[in-house]
Amino acid sequence: MDLSPLRIRDFRLLFGAAGVSSFGSMITYVTIPFQIKELTGDPLMVGLLGLCELAPLLLMAFVGGALADYMDRRKLVFWSEVGFALLTIILLVNALLGTPQIWILFVIAALAGAIDGIQRPAMDAIIPRLAPTEKMPAVAALNSLRWQAAQIGGPAIAGLLIANTNMATVYAIDLATFVISLVCLAFLRAVPPPEAADRPSVKSAVEGLRYAKSRPELLGTYLVDINAMFFAFPVALYPFLADRFGGPAVLGLFYAALSAGSLAVTLTSKWTGRVHRHGLAVLLAAGVWGVGIVIFGLSGWLWLALVGLFIAGAGDMVSGIFRAVIWNQTIPDFLRGRLAGIEMLSYLIGPQLGQTRAGLSARHLGSAGAVLWGGVFCVAGTVALAFVLPAFLRYDGRDGLKRKEAEEAARADQIRVAAERDLAANPG
Repeated sequence: MDLSPLRIRDFRLLFGAAGVSSFGSMITYVTIPFQIKELTGDPLMVGLLGLCELAPLLLMAFVGGALADYMDRRKLVFWSEVGFALLTIILLVNALLGTPQIWILFVIAALAGAIDGIQRPAMDAIIPRLAPTEKMPAVAALNSLRWQAAQIGGPAIAGLLIANTNMATVYAIDLATFVISLVCLAFLRAVPPPEAADRPSVKSAVEGLRYAKSRPELLGTYLVDINAMFFAFPVALYPFLADRFGGPAVLGLFYAALSAGSLAVTLTSKWTGRVHRHGLAVLLAAGVWGVGIVIFGLSGWLWLALVGLFIAGAGDMVSGIFRAVIWNQTIPDFLRGRLAGIEMLSYLIGPQLGQTRAGLSARHLGSAGAVLWGGVFCVAGTVALAFVLPAFLRYDGRDGLKRKEAEEAARADQIRVAAERDLAANPG
């Protein structure tokens, strides 16, 4: 791996804060669906958890994106983290009740989706300001490394904690990680908005949407990932599939195997800096994800199920790296927050709707059948998108870099001309 971005102080602080916070959040991410499964025994109720997060996320992603282009991005990330910590306290209190309330879990999921809609655009928009453009492949790999480490360690520990302790202990551990994260973020320097930043408004949000629509390579990153996650995101069914192989102690292995595949790609990711056909790379990786999910759905043996998830995780990681490179290398800074909001919708809508799709399919096809056919439709959809999006298939990242430089130069000229006009109109 290329570790050079870690020499940058502020990137290192953000990397540490996000890493610790992600680790604790992954423990809760595993625990809430398991708690709902234990309280209801209904796969659809677990699947509806994702749908519950979706509505506030759809709204707040546009708000968060507009705010990230107008406010100090560090402040947005910091106060959102405080909000997440408060939600974890509520989960802890609910777990201490004699009979935990299911409705509280759904309310927390909805509020977490809203806060996520504020934080993620700011978090994504900070990154190009903390490291040079040519380091974006390395930055994407490092961000993936800390996320995959959390996805491997967090779920594995969650499975052991769920099997051997109570829910309150699990939530208390997540709460402790927020303390460390907030300390790191407190030392991060301010990240002020771009010069002459646009005020948050419906007009500014529409401008971001129009820009995304004008870029076929951006549309390709959104549609390919939504297709893959909607049809082949199996996480909601993990608690039910785990019963086939050994129960709660095995549950964490499913999450960990998916992340282990991603980690294997991340640790060998230096080659990604030499690849320029980013669109083709994303399409191929999405197909590999689907194949891995098919193997997972077909398997009657634990080891083969884990191999399938490992393959899927590897494909997902390759897709994630190149999608992040396309976004961070080619989108001008004055639009980065709004486009980050759209990106967040693209990579979260698929999984959220995918959980509901998986729950509904499992009622008719069984858990394994829902996973298997989801993988098949994912591969078919990826092939179809390759034909429908020829510009994305041919996209070359070097052209995107040139476009970004031209757009930022044009923006600077607009600001200069406006300043000269104001000075001429008001010479005093």
